[in-house]
Amino acid sequence: MNPLWNLTLARFREFIREPAAVFWVYGFPLFMAGLLGWAFQNRPVERILVDIRSDGPGGATAAESFRTALAADERLKITVDSGEATRNRLRTAKTDLVVTPGSDGKAPAEYLLEPNRPESVLARSAVENVVIRGRVPDLPKPAEATIDEPGGRYIDFLIPGLIGTNLMGGGLWGVGFVTVDMRVRKLLKRYLATPMRRSDFMLSLMLSRLVFTLAEVGILFVFGYLVFGIRVRGDFGAFLALNALGGLCFAGIGLLVACRAKTIETVSGLMNAVMLPMYLVCGVFFSAEKFPDWAQPVIQALPLTPLLNGLRAVMNDGAGWEAVARPAAILVPVGVVCFGLALKFFRWR
Repeated sequence: MNPLWNLTLARFREFIREPAAVFWVYGFPLFMAGLLGWAFQNRPVERILVDIRSDGPGGATAAESFRTALAADERLKITVDSGEATRNRLRTAKTDLVVTPGSDGKAPAEYLLEPNRPESVLARSAVENVVIRGRVPDLPKPAEATIDEPGGRYIDFLIPGLIGTNLMGGGLWGVGFVTVDMRVRKLLKRYLATPMRRSDFMLSLMLSRLVFTLAEVGILFVFGYLVFGIRVRGDFGAFLALNALGGLCFAGIGLLVACRAKTIETVSGLMNAVMLPMYLVCGVFFSAEKFPDWAQPVIQALPLTPLLNGLRAVMNDGAGWEAVARPAAILVPVGVVCFGLALKFFRWR
């Protein structure tokens, strides 16, 4: 009988007989998607924290007058206190902005803010808006319209990120960790005595993990569709192709990481060293564009970044097969090179 078929079938049976593994592969991602989706699908407008100094040029009277003026904006949560207290609150991120009113109590004499905190810059803009409208009472207020459609919500951004991380985690942990575990338990030495090629064994690990991962992605997508109205707005074939490419690429990386590791501690450290940077910078929970321009060439070259960009383009932007080209240009070479190196340097013991 074909060695590749039998090895792959053995991996299926081994996985199904481990209830804990089934839960972490299929149950935990659904829990995460449900928790994060519930937390972020309808986020209220955040309150802007503003402190007013009561010991400024105009004293407590000017501070109270300015507090009354700022109360016109319901987003602002205002606190009046002494200068030292407000400075400490800003330093410890308990407020977003400290305002020292002028002597007339109608305009600020000084802003104290943390320029590296977006909340602080937003608070200054909000206060300036109130001040300008107070000076020009006849200034017309623009009409406001809101949009809350599938494809533009945070949950629509999040689900492709979770799909990508599942593909990455399944490839590295589901292939790399299992390989080293079999080496530690001396199972690889037994495989060495069987009539099969090394490539058959490694391909069976990749193919079985790909099937498990695609099933996991399908369950996660159905959950998102039923609970949050997530759907693929573009070509569904392109969506499946991206998942397959991502799964095979990360399975190849997992094999390379585990090809010579002898202990669980070693492979765990190596996998974390590969995965954590991509978790942080590739745009799983927020856009990778938030990082500086000088870092973008490196971030865009990491395999998880083009995979997530492609998934979001197909799912949210309605893209077709053209969205597969750029991810494939990175995922295919990385996967092939990693598999080739793993095949060359793999050892059974």
